Amino acid sequence: MNPRSFVAALAAIDLDSVFNPYIQRCESHDLADGPAVRRRNLRRYLRAVEAMETDTIWMGRDLGYRGGRRTGLALTDEYHLPHLGAAYPGADVAKATRGPAIAERTAAEIWSVILALEHPPLLWNVFPLHPHEINSEFTNRKFSARELARVSDLNQELIQWLGIRRIVCIGQDAAIYAASFRCDIECVRHPSYGGTTEFREGMKRIYGRNLRADASQRELF
Repeated sequence: MNPRSFVAALAAIDLDSVFNPYIQRCESHDLADGPAVRRRNLRRYLRAVEAMETDTIWMGRDLGYRGGRRTGLALTDEYHLPHLGAAYPGADVAKATRGPAIAERTAAEIWSVILALEHPPLLWNVFPLHPHEINSEFTNRKFSARELARVSDLNQELIQWLGIRRIVCIGQDAAIYAASFRCDIECVRHPSYGGTTEFREGMKRIYGRNLRADASQRELF
């Protein structure tokens, strides 16, 4: 497995009421080559993670319509794309949509911690595509068991390929799923729906002194 073959396999998945950002183009927001930009983003990101020998995944639930649907990157919105290359050297990514950069609250919380770490994790999701309500693309919903079955083998290959040893689960859906892998599992509250304080406390508990104490992080932690 390598970044190109992995992204190609991900792009081949076709499911109803699921937006696959690596092959589908959003008529409302995407540039003409939006899917190609997102495939390139993910390939470069995975190549950077591999070079860093990262052994940890932060695992969320699925791509959201304000974040990964647009960027092709888990737990990452367009507002934080300019920061990605600094945190993951070699990950030269680009915006795939028209108009101003869109921010997402969950991504803001995730990246406030990422930027405080010297050795950041791989950001990933249980379901690495964007599931939405029927005939309503700009909504978020939880993936079904049938949909999850289509990506589970790819998730397993990703973990084996990169030598992942630890999974930090962002929320209970990730915690339930990650229990099937032979990795060390730690969990924090998802920052959405009133979970911000517990998320921050959980990350401080896990990373503690590994967090850089700059001015912005003193405010956060």
